[in-house]
Amino acid sequence: MEKKFSVSLSKIISELELDVAYMPNNPDEIQVYSKDITRPGLELTGFLDFFDNSRIILFGNTENSYLNRFSSEQRFHVIDRIFALQPPAIIIARGIIPYGELMSAAEKNKIPVLRSSDATSSLSASLVTFMNVELAPRVTRHGVLVEVYGEGLLIVGDSGVGKSETAIELIKRGHRLIADDAVEIRRISNKQLIGSAPENIRHFIELRGIGIINARRIFGMGSVKLSEKIDMVINLEIWDNKKVYDRMGMSNEMTEILGNEVPILTIPVKPGRNLAVIIEVAAMNNRQRKMGYNAARELFSLLGLDYPEEEDNTVKQIEF
Repeated sequence: MEKKFSVSLSKIISELELDVAYMPNNPDEIQVYSKDITRPGLELTGFLDFFDNSRIILFGNTENSYLNRFSSEQRFHVIDRIFALQPPAIIIARGIIPYGELMSAAEKNKIPVLRSSDATSSLSASLVTFMNVELAPRVTRHGVLVEVYGEGLLIVGDSGVGKSETAIELIKRGHRLIADDAVEIRRISNKQLIGSAPENIRHFIELRGIGIINARRIFGMGSVKLSEKIDMVINLEIWDNKKVYDRMGMSNEMTEILGNEVPILTIPVKPGRNLAVIIEVAAMNNRQRKMGYNAARELFSLLGLDYPEEEDNTVKQIEF
């Protein structure tokens, strides 16, 4: 069973800079579990069969104008029926002053009333985007997440293989650290994964022989970033002379994270290899491939050879 996540109402208020018109309880203790919102339409006519009380209600000009058609008593009755189902909160957009009947129904049913000066559509987009991230399925993986030339690279491998040392070299070369040791990965859509660091270890790196350092303090604010999409996984492993490594880049190996497939590249590690430079090239090559360019395909064409399409389309599942 998939774990359900929640976000406190106080965090939503802070993120969207909402004004509080009525708050019956501590907003830290009010939890929201749905990333979707309700723009009441049929609900205002009394049809509540499919009303989802886990969603925040959003009011704009349309809803407010519709309520203006009713008498004061009818207006209270319409809103009271909705609020009696106990939605987590109602947000009123465009700086609209709420009807007195709405405030009375909110106080009767203890429903928080929040206000924003933003347009309804932009407020809706901001709220849904924020909730998608906060309530996304997530998993924590051992590794290092860095941004290299705009590509989010998750570096994984056995303990002691050199992940953190490689991250330090990449930072020195102008790239940015997102997380070291523990990477919290969230699936915000069927095609996109976002990685970040747990707040209590953010910006810290462990280097054997030196200890714990703070990358932001040593290298400056430009060396770190709070979160980044995961475009590729780099698997570092000790060089194995008995293993045949891909030399042409024709294989298309993938790994699965939270149900999403991500390209994975295995890079063998041995003395003398400059891993930071190799990873930089891997990032640039991955971007070219996403844009439709394949160097191996071009080389085969220049040599007058047929490119092995079946090998290019092979997808391998690799667990890490």
